Amino acid sequence: MKPKLAVWKFSSCDGCQLSLLDCEEELLQLAGAVQIAHFLEASRATRPGPYDLSLVEGSISTAREQAQIRWIREQSRQLVTIGACATAGGIQALRNLLDFDEVQQQVYPQPDFIDSLATATPVSDHVKVDFELRGCPIDKGQLLELINAFLNARRPNIPAWSQCQECKAAGTVCVMVSRGEPCLGPVTQAGCGNRCPAVGRGCYGCFGPAERPNAAALSRRLQELGMDPASLQRYYRLFNANAPAFREESARHE
Repeated sequence: MKPKLAVWKFSSCDGCQLSLLDCEEELLQLAGAVQIAHFLEASRATRPGPYDLSLVEGSISTAREQAQIRWIREQSRQLVTIGACATAGGIQALRNLLDFDEVQQQVYPQPDFIDSLATATPVSDHVKVDFELRGCPIDKGQLLELINAFLNARRPNIPAWSQCQECKAAGTVCVMVSRGEPCLGPVTQAGCGNRCPAVGRGCYGCFGPAERPNAAALSRRLQELGMDPASLQRYYRLFNANAPAFREESARHE
């Protein structure tokens, strides 16, 4: 029988699930190799577990999600988190840095109806994760590589080096060296396809920290380019603000 694939959503924007639908022609081939047992973004039809592979999008932001991710883990032979929300908490993890009760009072006219947790955290804070696929959103080529690796019982060939190496391979001139443009590329994992530097914009860290990021050294260079402590703090608090390397470096500039 074909391996069972399930795709799950928690607190997120659905962008990483849409990356799977964007595979288009490859999606037909994928459907021939696996049984898509649960993928509500694509179909209401579901099949019961257990599941051979679960792809999980989104951070854990409610008590209900805490319980559900534990159930999914029990039902899944392998569990892979996809995207910045699932791997680092995402944009919504910015609330981890604030007084949550105060935020609720400012945003909602009736905060008593809100049942969210005070934090938004990655899936790995709650259950064992077999692999993390980074990105905001993820790259569909990397997603297909991950599923192919699963089907062939091997480790996915996903780069752990920095965005700078991707720029060099593409022949992209460094925007920080040539134009003095702030860029998180030296501390960010490659994988986006060199999108922002290729059009003259600095990297925003969509794929989270690289394997061994030297964020302190990058911050010193960014200060030389004119960034003040408040700007540096905000710079690390983007899509992966809760990723340890970025969170710790942003805290140094409070």
